[in-house]
Amino acid sequence: MKDTNALLKTVKETFERENFMGTPEELYAPIDYTLRLGGKRIRPVLLLAANQMFGGNEAEAMNGAIGIEVFHNFTLLHDDLMDKSPIRRGQPTVYRKWNENAAILSGDTMFAMAWKFFLRQPHPRQHEILNFFCRTAMEVCEGQQLDMNYETRSDVSIDDYMEMIRLKTAVLLAGALKLGALYAGAPEKDMEHLYQLGIHLGLAFQLQDDLLDAYGDVKVFGKQTGSDICDNKKTYLVLLAMQQGNTTQRETLLHLFSTTPADPTEKIAQVLAIYQALDIRSQVSQAIEHEFSLAQQELAAIAAPDEQKAPLQQLMQTLLGREI
Repeated sequence: MKDTNALLKTVKETFERENFMGTPEELYAPIDYTLRLGGKRIRPVLLLAANQMFGGNEAEAMNGAIGIEVFHNFTLLHDDLMDKSPIRRGQPTVYRKWNENAAILSGDTMFAMAWKFFLRQPHPRQHEILNFFCRTAMEVCEGQQLDMNYETRSDVSIDDYMEMIRLKTAVLLAGALKLGALYAGAPEKDMEHLYQLGIHLGLAFQLQDDLLDAYGDVKVFGKQTGSDICDNKKTYLVLLAMQQGNTTQRETLLHLFSTTPADPTEKIAQVLAIYQALDIRSQVSQAIEHEFSLAQQELAAIAAPDEQKAPLQQLMQTLLGREI
């Protein structure tokens, strides 16, 4: 039974052995750049942790683990372009390092590449695995569209937002866990517990991401802090502030989130001042803890010995231990 560090080492070594280059170089260089930047490799490690929990074959599941990470990185290329994000993992995003066309076409190629990894090795449940991956991929795109829709709407509710991040973020974490279990032939009931664990973990992860965007250190976070405020994104923080603020605070937030100043420093400072007055940071932390508690309950319900659950438990703790 491998712990989280050993699983991560296996994933990293596998990526180092893979050749992501091809011709024309202009198409494949952004792909290689993106996949060599690293990242936490959360989704492939989740997949392998779930697989070994049910006694699966790591070699059989590894192609799916690579595939889901390639798919995740494809979404980042397009998300960064749509959001005009300049930094990813502390480095220039693809559309900034190359151009917008490169981010689109290289991203499209990565989506096809992800399928290629899933198809690399036959598996008795391959049809089920591919169908589930296809559904998950479509849901992620649905979530991204909702995210863009909400940028221009003033009537987004907290429930709307939670459904959006369930699709955009949580279903891919949940999908990684269920795919790992599918490769191992796990019982249906346990796969459902794993999936719901991933949903709650993903919600907690995204809420923490929102918090990090407002309060994190760019050197630790790997992205520019305050970018959600600059981009007028309706995050959990601003929706909570809109719900709880007085008339003046709500009107101020509505105005600020309709502007795109060349220098956003003052805009960010005004928004954070309202968050401070309403104790938003503490409330979001409590919401994160609640979702994590629900994830823990799902893990406890899985019919597997505690020692087989230990690597996943360790990974869950690590994910919610990011610095703010």
